[in-house]
Amino acid sequence: MKAVVLDGYTLNPGDLSWEEVSSQVEEFTLYDGTPQELAAQRIGDCEIVFTNKVEITREVMEACPSMKMVGLLATGYNIVDIAEAARRGIFVCNVPSYSTPSVAQMTFALLLEIANGVGLHDESVKAGEWTGCKTFSYWKKPQVELCGKIFGVVGFGSTGRAAAAIARAFGMEVRVYTRTRRPELLGEGMAFCTLDELLRTSDVLSLHCPLTDETQGLIGADALRRMKEGAILLNTARGALCDEGAVADALRAGRLAGAGFDVASVEPIAADNPLLTAPNCFITPHIAWATKAARSRLMEVLGQNLRAFLAGKPQNVVNGL
Repeated sequence: MKAVVLDGYTLNPGDLSWEEVSSQVEEFTLYDGTPQELAAQRIGDCEIVFTNKVEITREVMEACPSMKMVGLLATGYNIVDIAEAARRGIFVCNVPSYSTPSVAQMTFALLLEIANGVGLHDESVKAGEWTGCKTFSYWKKPQVELCGKIFGVVGFGSTGRAAAAIARAFGMEVRVYTRTRRPELLGEGMAFCTLDELLRTSDVLSLHCPLTDETQGLIGADALRRMKEGAILLNTARGALCDEGAVADALRAGRLAGAGFDVASVEPIAADNPLLTAPNCFITPHIAWATKAARSRLMEVLGQNLRAFLAGKPQNVVNGL
């Protein structure tokens, strides 16, 4: 069996080993990155393809008839035409839940920056403002206490549940909107509700759902108008869940008190993305998943997925085969 990794650098910039994967195949080729137009050429006659962001389209599959498995270096699978892969008998396997603790942590890193402005006040102190202050304390922006506020969660998979648990530890009430309600997953202080109720009542709205045809643009101008005045919006899921122009408008108008994004609709973020110039908007470069602990788990499951496929018992298959 031949295997190729099309864009392995973000998973492993040099601090991990590919041995878990490479040792299982006769021929292993690794690319740090691959332009989309070179995808088919680099796959060639490989049976196994590992990809993070390089799209595996119908055209790529047509050009690479030897392909038997697509191993995603991620949980999301919107970069693969999974219906076409199923029609061709190509197994598409993802890595679920590997980054759950890290993404939940980043969700609250963004929220706490908005609520307390740690970076802002650190800069102020180091600029001498505290040294020259007439009183023992001052603040550059209002300080926000999270306890008692409503934390709204869209999507209640592993990451949504982890974020909800952290919110409860801060003393927040949790409200959840999800396609599939499983009451046994709710803890004390948590309740399911409709999307409309979630928008109207949440002090903090945090997105943790996958990007699908139904969720694309979920938070647009209409949803933002229905949100509670002065709410905070967090997106550590997928950029296209939000109409970024509408979010920027809501921030400029003061309808949103703040926003925290670890993702963008186009990545790397476009120079003209309206969020870049919106007030009270904090953006990180899609790094919530990137702790070494999370990446190590991802690499381990990649090896397990490959081993299961080679044994004729594929696991973590997302396209129904």
